[in-house]
Order: sequence, then structure tokens, then C-alpha cells
Amino acid sequence: MQIQEDSTPYQIRVKGHLDERWLRWFEGLTVSQQPDGETAISGAMDQATLHGVLNRIRDMGLELISVQRHHTKNDNKPIDSHKRKI
Repeated sequence: MQIQEDSTPYQIRVKGHLDERWLRWFEGLTVSQQPDGETAISGAMDQATLHGVLNRIRDMGLELISVQRHHTKNDNKPIDSHKRKI
């Protein structure tokens, strides 16, 4: 899996621990088994890669717990909706 210029760090959590044979499906990403029985899959992904990973999770029949985008220092802070200029 290649990291593109427009990649963003994401963490995806699924229910259960993945067997070693499934780890190759997530090559290039960090897969860690959590003490709470979930698996965290994280790494920098562009939108196409993110959707591909989500499709793999679906195809494996895993229960998706969460998808979180991790902000980088280059991200702009969100604009407060009350202070938005148009």
C-alpha cells in the first residue's frame, strides 16, 4: 500500500482480535490488538485507501466500532459556526 501526498492519519477499530492470517490484508498499516477485545488498524490513508480498508473489513464480516481521523499540525482548525464569514 502506497502512501499518497493527500493521506491523512486514521484509526479504525473493529470488534474482536484478528488472526495472523488476516494481517496481510492490511499490509502497510499498523494492526494492534487491544486489551478490551478490539483491534485497532491505523496509518496514513487517502480516501481511496480508506474505502478499500473499510471494504475489506466488511468482506471479512468484522463489526466496525469506529473510524477516527487524527488531525495533523497542517490541518486548519474548524471554524466556529457562529463566527463563520460568508
